[in-house]
Amino acid sequence: MLVEVCANSLASARHAEIAGADRVELCSELGVGGVTPSIGLIQLVKGELNIPVHVLIRPRGGHFTYFDAEFEVMKADILACKELGVDGVVAGVLRDDFSIDVKRTKALVELSQGIHFTFHRAFDWVAKPLEAIKQLEDIGVQTILTSGGKPSSEEGILNLKVWQQRSKITIMAGGGVSPSNASKFKEIGLSAIHCSGTSFENPLDLEGKISMNSSKHLVEDKVAVSNLDILNSIVRAVK
Repeated sequence: MLVEVCANSLASARHAEIAGADRVELCSELGVGGVTPSIGLIQLVKGELNIPVHVLIRPRGGHFTYFDAEFEVMKADILACKELGVDGVVAGVLRDDFSIDVKRTKALVELSQGIHFTFHRAFDWVAKPLEAIKQLEDIGVQTILTSGGKPSSEEGILNLKVWQQRSKITIMAGGGVSPSNASKFKEIGLSAIHCSGTSFENPLDLEGKISMNSSKHLVEDKVAVSNLDILNSIVRAVK
């Protein structure tokens, strides 16, 4: 059973290797499902770890249907990751009807030739998963990270079992994998699991401090963009 750890820092990546994990998926901002980590973090993790390092290619939080400019960023990030010697990338694109954007995903797969390609949990939004699995198989995706279309992989375990039985792609269970349920995925015939093992450390007393978190930006069905009219008004007000 391959164990992949979703690592959000150099410390997390170190712990993954010490614990005996087989590889890490490096990302930032787990609170929004992960986004592409910094070049500096990728360099340090890749330089220090001996196990394979896969990098999440996701330019922002929210949904998985991207503007042209965002897609160009994704392609540039893949090329940068290949130059840094990463062992794989984790990405995916959906259409606005929640089907696989085969054309764009295929372009990312082709750009990633020579390293591993995992389609991430955007898969859990698709309406026809068995059809989507066949599409991803046809364009060369090697792994699908999924919770079986449910809020957690344990809830989606029956779907995970069926999907793996019907595909040659590696179906990797992710979402709520823990010490109490990890073995269940091996028992149903899966060969890979994905977990973060997150705990919270280094607490500070922030009583009386204003919050730097912004709940208004935690939106999944829209994309946050600096509005041109608003910016024009601000600039005119002071210029």
